[in-house]
Amino acid sequence: MKIKQIGFFIFSFTISFVFSNPLLASDEDEMAEMQRRLNAEVMEKPFSVADEKKIDSYIKDAMKKDLQPPAKAPSFWKPGYTCASIYRYGWNHYRSCRYYRHYYGRYW
Repeated sequence: MKIKQIGFFIFSFTISFVFSNPLLASDEDEMAEMQRRLNAEVMEKPFSVADEKKIDSYIKDAMKKDLQPPAKAPSFWKPGYTCASIYRYGWNHYRSCRYYRHYYGRYW
């Protein structure tokens, strides 16, 4: 009987904590503010069209020379990644990913 009472107390406490915790409440204003901050963070990251032009010319030249892209994925590659996911690891990895995707039509 005591175990049931303790279990009920823990259950009641947990439920009351979850519903009364302001950190778990999702307010539309808070969500909008979080989205604004995320958008600002994304827009702060540099994006250079010149770099994209360099990659496009690299791909064209490599295709003319019939060069094969690196067959092995980088050690940090995870399933579900895209080339944009590995941009932070360096321009060469990003370029190789773009060429691999262009060459084979898929990711590693």
